[in-house]
Amino acid sequence: MAVKNLMRAPIQQTTGPHRIVIVSGLSGSGKSTALKTLEDAGYFCIDNLPIVLLPDLLGRLAALQDGEARHVALVMDIREHAFLDRYEAIAAQITKSGAALELLFLEAEEEILVRRFSQTRRPHPLAQNGSARDGIVREREQLAHLRRLASRIIDTSALSVHQLRDTVAQLYANRKNAAELRIGIISFGFKHGLPAEADLVFDVRFLPNPYFIPECRERTGLDGQVSSFVLGQPETTTFLQLTADLLHFLLPQYRREKKAYLTIAVGCTGGRHRSVAIAGALREILEQRGELPWVSHRDLGKVDAS
Repeated sequence: MAVKNLMRAPIQQTTGPHRIVIVSGLSGSGKSTALKTLEDAGYFCIDNLPIVLLPDLLGRLAALQDGEARHVALVMDIREHAFLDRYEAIAAQITKSGAALELLFLEAEEEILVRRFSQTRRPHPLAQNGSARDGIVREREQLAHLRRLASRIIDTSALSVHQLRDTVAQLYANRKNAAELRIGIISFGFKHGLPAEADLVFDVRFLPNPYFIPECRERTGLDGQVSSFVLGQPETTTFLQLTADLLHFLLPQYRREKKAYLTIAVGCTGGRHRSVAIAGALREILEQRGELPWVSHRDLGKVDAS
């Protein structure tokens, strides 16, 4: 089949739509780790497939009668020159066929990426005769438009390999309905920066700080003593009630608009005490209302005031 005909290849449907996750983003941001995590979750995974072959691949997979490969994950990035030029048109074709297509975009801070390339001793694909930093800057510029199209953005700067795997697994594993609203709660420290993926941000630095209590300083919000202190404050009770009412109003609105993800970020100073305790309390509130949120404590391992 000629390449020019692949873009018009029909994508057959069987008993339900394919779920396709395209993993893209900056080189060194963790795309290989994300793809491996999706493979472990049961996805049929391919790295660096030419974008023009995607419709034909999906059509062939959909023709399988045994239900295999219902979920597909692919890494597509700057290595494939046609990807940026043709992504929007091919994505529109796939979505029109009824398949559920999501674009997961991974990124990280420039200094983090430079360090990663230095540690692995691998050349940046756009470095040419320049430094890895030059390649990173050039790649970020070229991917700016694609980033705006992403269904989901994950900043991996502060994530270990294990944390990234956990985040991807929580987002994509065992989702029976690709159209459901997936709710995540992230605790963080403002001194380490806002989470790029946050949809709603709550600043809980107004609450009394356990860091200034000697017996709580070295503990975290996961510890019962710290959690009891934070949650026992009158201000906390009022805040949680108002936040619960706000989420009770917002969640049906997001579902009506077919929003796939909602990430609630709760921040204190260092991300170890107040934000962690509040994140746990919000999870309990949402679970009592029938939701199944996942929780991640981004800055828990950092030794700073919270």
